[in-house]
This record gives sequence, structure tokens and C-alpha cells, in this order.
Amino acid sequence: MAEVIKMPKLSDTMEEGVIATWEKKVGDQVNAGDVLAEIESDKATMEFESFHAGTLLHIEIPAGKSTQVDGVIAIIGEKGDDIEAILKAAKAETPTKKEEKVESKPSSSAPVKQETKPSPAPAAVKAQPRPVEKSPVVSDDSRMKISPLAKRLAEERGVSLRGIRGSGENGRIVKRDIESSNLSQIPQVERYRDVETSQMRKTIARRLSESKFTAPHFYLTIDLDMDRAVEARKAINDAITPEKISYNDLVIKAAAIALKDHPNVNAGWFGDFIRYNEHVHIGVAVAVDEGLLVPVVRHADGKVLTQISAEVRDYAKRAKTKKLQPEDWQGNTFTISNLGMFGIEEFTAIINPPDSCIMAVGSIRQEPVVKDGEIKIGNRMKVTLSCDHRVVDGVLGAQFLETFRKYIENPIVLLGMSSI
Repeated sequence: MAEVIKMPKLSDTMEEGVIATWEKKVGDQVNAGDVLAEIESDKATMEFESFHAGTLLHIEIPAGKSTQVDGVIAIIGEKGDDIEAILKAAKAETPTKKEEKVESKPSSSAPVKQETKPSPAPAAVKAQPRPVEKSPVVSDDSRMKISPLAKRLAEERGVSLRGIRGSGENGRIVKRDIESSNLSQIPQVERYRDVETSQMRKTIARRLSESKFTAPHFYLTIDLDMDRAVEARKAINDAITPEKISYNDLVIKAAAIALKDHPNVNAGWFGDFIRYNEHVHIGVAVAVDEGLLVPVVRHADGKVLTQISAEVRDYAKRAKTKKLQPEDWQGNTFTISNLGMFGIEEFTAIINPPDSCIMAVGSIRQEPVVKDGEIKIGNRMKVTLSCDHRVVDGVLGAQFLETFRKYIENPIVLLGMSSI
């Protein structure tokens, strides 16, 4: 009996997928467990194994094209099966996106205007120069002052007067201003390219828009003394080889322990109820070419720094090669986004649903500070906690940050709770 192969749901946020490559072609024999195709979800590109054996009779979605979850992508069966009849029956059972979004409306005798969905833009459009009209030379003294000679010279050379500052009396544009201008040497054309939106970028746009405009965000920022953390990290890295821990590893560990002290921050909004998590799973934002992935360090409060460091490095490596699996990015209870390595001193992050908070970590900077009545050079770092006011109030967020400060500014206290 022929089997209809449908687009699988590879993540909890996936709505459609792209066939990256087909590993089998029409007519090939397929065994259960064979890799049938590679599918790009909103998170990663993963191998898709067949659960059925037979002959690949038909490929509905070619490589590079997309379809919604549960959309027909192929048929496996025996030679001689009626492919057209199978496809017709399968498509009749699969609701289209338009059908899923149809809302019942009162009947009306008035004709309903049909909207035609535009075809998707090509992946890249070759830049085409546009002719640029010569900017008119303004001679009205009330708007721009320019000498007759400079005006004539600008017209001859096709120079726009916008952006030229006159060096003559009262800012008057004179001949030398036109001659010294390089604007006439710049091709005045507009260029652009359109790139089709990836599944990952679509999901990022949808989820973060929902978060920003649904969850009432507020922000709390503290400035931390990182002198002891700098010393502790150096001492640890001098003692272990070959891999080293990062400041972000210390931040993850300190946040995880602080969340155990403040379980009401380790929570999520689910509409009809608030979930207070007893486990601590820290999502760590990782930048990739297509956008952002958030793999999860599970039970981070119970892991030592070297374990956290190894996991984060492995996640980052697999994220960049699209080898993360769904279980790698699901289940976060708190998220950390660190842009300190790019020299960003302070920023605010959008909450990663269903978490109630996300911590934005800036760079460690050196600046004068007062210690024991003396001015010294100290290491400082700012972190900003974005909170969902439906779950976390200002006092609770502030208390969590003070506990986080206690651990990150005193690494001995932090490390005393576990070995390196």
C-alpha cells in the first residue's frame, strides 16, 4: 500500500519547512530508516528518515522549495500505484494555510473581493541602476546662496548642491566649492538586492514581535565590580588545560544559582496559568548567519564551570553547521544574551517566550573607581534584566539581580557551591 510522506513538525514553533536536498530520487528503493531528505526548519537543517519501505514513486516538493507542516512532500509505494489518485486524496485531507485561517462571517449578498497573494520575491535580484534626475540648482537667496558662476558650473557638471557648504561670504557657494566637490565623481545610482526570508528569520520575527507587543517589558540595570571575577577566571584557566572557561560561563553559573534562590523569577507565562519551574534550564543566545538560536544548558545550577563551558562551545559549533536537534533548543526557563565580546557595553533584550526574563550582558570595561578612599582602575560590567511584568514585579527582579551580584562579584562563594 502506498504511503504519503508529509512535512514533519521538527520543532514546537515550526509552521513550514524547506526541502534542502533529496537523498533519494524517483524510482529509488527506500528502506525504513534510510535518510530520505534534509529538511530546513525554523531552527536547523536535519536529516529526515523514512518510516516506510518501498519505491519512491513521486516527489511533490522539489529541493529548495517549501511547504506547510503536514503538507505532502512525496509518495512511497509499489510500482503501478495510481499516483494521481493518491495525491488527490492526500491533498483533500490536508488543509491549506488559507483554509486554516478562514473565519466564519455573516453571509452577504454583496460580492466578496478576492485577494491574490503575490508571488514570493526571488532569492536575489540583480541590482539595476536607476537614472537619477539632476538635482535642480537653487538660486533663490532665501533658500540657498550661490554665485552665478558656481551655479553654471554645477549645472554643467551635474553636481547636486545638497551637502555642499559654501565658503564664500555668509555661506555663499562659490566656484571653488563646486570644483573641490567630489560629488560629481560619484555615480548617482541606487542599488539594492532582495533576499527571500528564511524559515528561521520568519520565526524570529514572529516570536519576538509577539513577545515585544504582548508581554509588558520593563528593564533593570546594574553595574558590577568584576575585579574578583577577572582574577578567578585567570587562576582557573591557568590551572586547567586545554580548554578555558569564559566570563559567560561564570555568568551562566551565577544566574543559575541565583534562580534557585529566587524561584519566582524562574517562571513562565502560559495565559491561564503561571508555571514556576523547579529545574533551571538556561537558554544561551548563539548568533548564526540566518539569525539567532537559543540552545539550552539543562540543570545549569548543578553543573560545574567546565561542563557548562564544554556544552556552550559544542552548541555554538553545531549551531553554525545547522546540526542542532530539537531537544537542544527546547525547555529553557531563563535566557542569557551576551554581546560583550563585540564591545557592546549595555543593551536591552527581548524576552524569549515562555520565559519571564532575559538577561543582557555587556562587555567588561576598565574605568576609574573609588576603592578604600582611593581612585583605582577597576573592571566593570553592566547587565540588564528584561522582565515580563505579568510574572515578575520590580522588587522581585531587583532582588534577583542583587543575589546575582553577590555571586558574580564573589566567585569564591559561587565556586564554593561546586567544584570547577
